[in-house]
Amino acid sequence: MERIPMTAEGHAALQAELKTLKSIERPNIIAAISEARAHGDLSENAEYHAAKEKQSFIEGRIAEIDDKLARAEVIDVSKLTGSKIRFGATVTLIDVDTEDESTYKIVGEDEANVKDGKISITSPIARALIGKEEGDEAEVAAPSGARAYEIAKVGYN
Repeated sequence: MERIPMTAEGHAALQAELKTLKSIERPNIIAAISEARAHGDLSENAEYHAAKEKQSFIEGRIAEIDDKLARAEVIDVSKLTGSKIRFGATVTLIDVDTEDESTYKIVGEDEANVKDGKISITSPIARALIGKEEGDEAEVAAPSGARAYEIAKVGYN
């Protein structure tokens, strides 16, 4: 069984979503299905079919989160140190061509949000950075073409 790396914050967010799905969304959709059933003929009842579809989505998401939590490898980033880039690192990059500076934290897939400066461990940028150190250059194969970045700073916080 393959382990899924995630930060403590990511693990807590998944647990909160699971709790919401089980304690709020699931009971609401069961009530909606019961109400739609009361309207009669199910073969032509759009409300019933929509509610059943939503129920299927919710149950699928619950199963997906249960699986991810069971395989989670929670990594406490605050205890990490070192100069090499790995999961949990906060990395400041300088685009070699444009001199633009950007900072990213390498996190689990479910936590990734580029607007918040968090990139997935499986993203092309993260894969190009893993194992490198401050001062190294990383070449990233992007959809718009290859990009080169200089690693200005590596930290764990």
